[in-house]
Amino acid sequence: MSELRSFFGGDRFAARNGIELLEVEEGRAVARLTVSGEHLNAAGVVQGGAVFTLADFAFAVASNSHGTLAMGINTSVSFVKAATRGTLYAEAREQSRNPRLASYSVQITDDCGDTVAIFQGMVYRKKEPIIPDDSPARLKQ
Repeated sequence: MSELRSFFGGDRFAARNGIELLEVEEGRAVARLTVSGEHLNAAGVVQGGAVFTLADFAFAVASNSHGTLAMGINTSVSFVKAATRGTLYAEAREQSRNPRLASYSVQITDDCGDTVAIFQGMVYRKKEPIIPDDSPARLKQ
């Protein structure tokens, strides 16, 4: 899993948005976002895109946790509670997986454990490893 952590440590979009990877294991990942003023929309609540980005990052880590490249092909999100401050957590869990497709659900919660959003995603599982055998990252090991 250290290769996976290293690989996703290079996700500049997630890092730029303040998202941190907390846990990863096969088929599962947990990430968090500490809400700041830049995450709020004009109504003073966390912008939907910030919530989606948090969920999408956890989804990406969980779906790539088997070591082969997985690319999202369909996602949906339902927002069920407005968040305005604190910390948001996204926990992605694998629901089904076969050689080509896999399905994940992601629950986004706030500091109180209340559900803020529910995300569903499906990936196409490619054959190549997330870190190629000849990459500098793999060769350093």
